[in-house]
Amino acid sequence: MKRVLAAAVAVPLLAALLAGPAQASGSDSACGDPAVLGFITSRFEYRAAQYLGQDVSIFEIRKMAPSRFEPFTRYISSVERQYCHARVTLTDGRERPMWYVIERPWGFAGVGRNIEFCIGGLDPWHVYGARCSSLR
Repeated sequence: MKRVLAAAVAVPLLAALLAGPAQASGSDSACGDPAVLGFITSRFEYRAAQYLGQDVSIFEIRKMAPSRFEPFTRYISSVERQYCHARVTLTDGRERPMWYVIERPWGFAGVGRNIEFCIGGLDPWHVYGARCSSLR
């Protein structure tokens, strides 16, 4: 009986370890969630003014698509991550690529979510790596 129980636990764990991160699924993607995009838009406006010293904001976000999905797994990661990419048009007329990640559960006692984003060419301190590499 103990061998059967050990095999029942070990096989799914081994499969999850060998499979690596799952690819994103378009049907359950949060990439186009208006609340996520609204958060990014308002946060970018603050960052542009405070850190970049620019009077620029996001005019439009389009072509939102999932790029990678890392599911919650009991033994590997207690946080689910949905990686996304999009195209943004800024109020200065420039179009740039944007990468973002939605992490959940997050926050106090694992309630809520965290959203990190990077717009190509607007991360002068490489907080997210060269060319936003950590969010790709």
